[in-house]
Amino acid sequence: MAATMRFKSVEGRWVIAAAVLGSGMAFLDGSVVNSALPHIQRTFHTQLTGQQWVISGYLLTLGSLLVVGGSLGDRYGRRRVFVIGLAGFSVTSMLCGLAPSIGFLIAARVAQGVAAALLVPGSLAMLSSVFLPADRAAAIGAWSGLAGVATALGPFVGGWLIDAVSWRWIFLINPPLGIAAIVIARRSVPETRAEPHQSTIDVRGAVSLSLGLAGVVYALIEGPGHGWATSAVVALVGGLAALVAFALIETRTADPMVPMSMFRSRHFAGANAATFVVWGAIGAVFFLLTLRLQLDLGYSALAAGAAT
Repeated sequence: MAATMRFKSVEGRWVIAAAVLGSGMAFLDGSVVNSALPHIQRTFHTQLTGQQWVISGYLLTLGSLLVVGGSLGDRYGRRRVFVIGLAGFSVTSMLCGLAPSIGFLIAARVAQGVAAALLVPGSLAMLSSVFLPADRAAAIGAWSGLAGVATALGPFVGGWLIDAVSWRWIFLINPPLGIAAIVIARRSVPETRAEPHQSTIDVRGAVSLSLGLAGVVYALIEGPGHGWATSAVVALVGGLAALVAFALIETRTADPMVPMSMFRSRHFAGANAATFVVWGAIGAVFFLLTLRLQLDLGYSALAAGAAT
């Protein structure tokens, strides 16, 4: 289907609403959970590594499968994959909110990241494929701006929910939002997909990237707390080897998930390096800042979210 939608049309606003609701939930869960970590610690009597996995388990699957989610949307329909991601995110959010143990919560967070990897690229791809080229920049700007507002409000809104009700409600609030986004998407978003020759899925690249990131993240979380036991060292070496294999696979496959040729551009490589450093620092700061404010300085979840 050719892009025919105008940014200022009623139909266009509904498409943006669906995209913002879907991606906003995913971005919100990337920031709001930090505020709940001290309460999760008290509920499950977990150590620092358990809290780290609550955050990293979600980001690990989201980051490693993000491009795969986009490829699935190109092949099977962007709206369809987006709706599947919304449904999966709603169900896994419910499981997170009802988690009886820290292990169950971490597993649900990992599954939640998989669902987010389907809906986040789908939300952007829907905008790119249904809006006219002249209106595309405005639509994407509205999407990114409104999703950014959701991310910024996350610690504050989450802190209020945690103090007023329970930390579980930062997850249980997602299903109603997800259902609303599904209804809007099915009614207002036209289905689009890429041409068959543009929608191949790089399975080997996806597997090697996922294994590489999982190995490195596992080692960095478990290693320091256990004196760098053999399992952590093996995970680190295996993860680094898988990442090297990923780079080699991407240079040899006909339709790579991440074309290595892009990094020949100094602008592209520099922008990605800067993004990695900035967001790596921000993620670490917000994780530790929340724990410092609540556990050491006695802030409530709402006060810590407001301070953040």
